[in-house]
Amino acid sequence: MKVLIRGAGVAGLTLAHELATRDADVTVVEKRLEIAGNASWQAGGMLAPWCERENAEETVLTLGRGAADWWDAALPGHVARRGTLVLAPARDAGELDRFGRRTSGFRHLDASQIAALEPALESRFGRGLFFAEEAHLDPRKALLSLRDKLRGMGARVEFGRSSAPASQDIEVDCTGSGDRRPELRGVRGEMLILRTHEISLTRPVRLLHPRISVYVVPRAENLFMVGATMIECDAEGPITARSTMELLGAAYALHPAFGEAELVETGVGVRPAFVDNLPRVERDGRNIRINGLYRHGFLLAPAMARQAADLIRGNPAAKEFALEAHC
Repeated sequence: MKVLIRGAGVAGLTLAHELATRDADVTVVEKRLEIAGNASWQAGGMLAPWCERENAEETVLTLGRGAADWWDAALPGHVARRGTLVLAPARDAGELDRFGRRTSGFRHLDASQIAALEPALESRFGRGLFFAEEAHLDPRKALLSLRDKLRGMGARVEFGRSSAPASQDIEVDCTGSGDRRPELRGVRGEMLILRTHEISLTRPVRLLHPRISVYVVPRAENLFMVGATMIECDAEGPITARSTMELLGAAYALHPAFGEAELVETGVGVRPAFVDNLPRVERDGRNIRINGLYRHGFLLAPAMARQAADLIRGNPAAKEFALEAHC
C-alpha cells in the first residue's frame, strides 16, 4: 500500500514510522525547506499526561500514557524518564493545592525532598508535587532522528514540495496549522531558550502562578527551554515583549541564576485546536486528516498515529477516536 503524508511535523513523522513498521510504502512531503521552523520544532517535549490533566480532558491522560514507551521504542536513548517536578512560590501555595486536586499520579514533597531531587533548588521551595512516571525528550533531536530513521527504513521524506509524483492509495493531511478549516483555531505558544552554567536541572520543572504558569525543561549543553504561553490567535510573528518578560521573570523566580543566562533563542509556534482541544483522526474515502493536537503534540502523536495506521490498514477496532465522513 502506498501512502502519501503531507507534513513533516510530529504528527506526520510518527504516522510515517507507524506505517513503515507495518510494511507500507510511505512518502512524506513537506513544503518547508527543512524540518525546523514548525510548531513541533518549538515544542517543550514533555511526555506529561498526568500534569496535563490539570487543564485537559481525561482523554489526554488515556491517550498519552503510552507516549514515553512509544518514543523509547522508536528512538532508544532519547527519552529521559525522570518525572516532572511541580513547584510554586510560598505566596502561591494555593495554586499547588489546586493543581493537586485536578491531577493524580504524584506524591507530595517537602523542602528536603525537593533538594534531593534537584540540588540547585535547595532552600528555594518548601513543598512541591512529583510526578515520577512522566518523562521528556528533546523534540528537535527526536524529529531529526525520526527523519533519518525513516529514510533508513526505506521511506521517502522530501522537503520543499507538497505533492508526490506517483499515484497513492491513501493521502494523509498532517499539515497542522496549514489546514485552514473553520472548525480549527490557532493557539499561539511562545518560548525562550536560555543558556547558563550556573544551574543544573535533571527534569522538567513547572512553576505555578495564578496568571501564567511556566515550565523549564533542561536540554543538553547547559540549555533550558522556557515556555507555556497559550494565546488564542494564529499570528506567527515574533514573540511579544510582554511574553518575553513574563517567561524571563518566571525563570528568575525559579532560580536567580537565570537572571545572568544568555538568551539564545526565542520562538513562536501556532498549534491547531478543535473546540474541545482534543485531537481527531478523520477519514473521507482515501483521504485522512490528523489534526487538533493542540499543546500535546509529542504526547498524543503516537496514539493518533496508531489510530490512523489502523484505519489505513483496515483494522475495524480503529474507531474510538476517529471520525469518518461520507460525501
